[in-house]
Amino acid sequence: MAKFNDVVVLMVNKPIQQQVNHLIEIAYKNPHIKAILDSNPFPEYENWYLGAGCVCQSVWNYLSKKEITNGIKDYDLVYYDAQDISKESETKHQKWVKKLLSTLPAEVEVVNEARVHLWFEQDFGKKIDGKVNVYAPYGLNDLFGMVVRPNKPSVIRWVYEKKVEKWTKNWPNLKVIPWEQI
Repeated sequence: MAKFNDVVVLMVNKPIQQQVNHLIEIAYKNPHIKAILDSNPFPEYENWYLGAGCVCQSVWNYLSKKEITNGIKDYDLVYYDAQDISKESETKHQKWVKKLLSTLPAEVEVVNEARVHLWFEQDFGKKIDGKVNVYAPYGLNDLFGMVVRPNKPSVIRWVYEKKVEKWTKNWPNLKVIPWEQI
């Protein structure tokens, strides 16, 4: 049986497409992620996605040889509707998804990315520009190497440190890069 470190290095420094394929394979091992993605919760929107938190945590669980759903608080579904940024519309979508996935034993939160700028600064003390960007600032080596590092342009220190504290309790093998080292 492979040791923890053998499993972790399996995908580090591999070609990006190979890493992406492995990431998808691991994500689909999580039955909650599979159910959410297979349900097509927003057929009226071309661009919706599942937030990365549950995907990263599924990978950490897989690499740590834990139950694939271990420690995942919720699954964030994000859609983009600039035509209706009302809280009522977002709540309507949340109710729809809750009904659609009523048998799923996991919490699913729904967010309209087009309205995030309305509450993000108040909740986290930092403005965002409202654009939707999908990127991996350090590629996928950190994910497969179980490295957590602050992405200072996207998060503030106390949020990062609070998440790190929670994550390291669940995944003690994470390698955490301190805020001040970046």
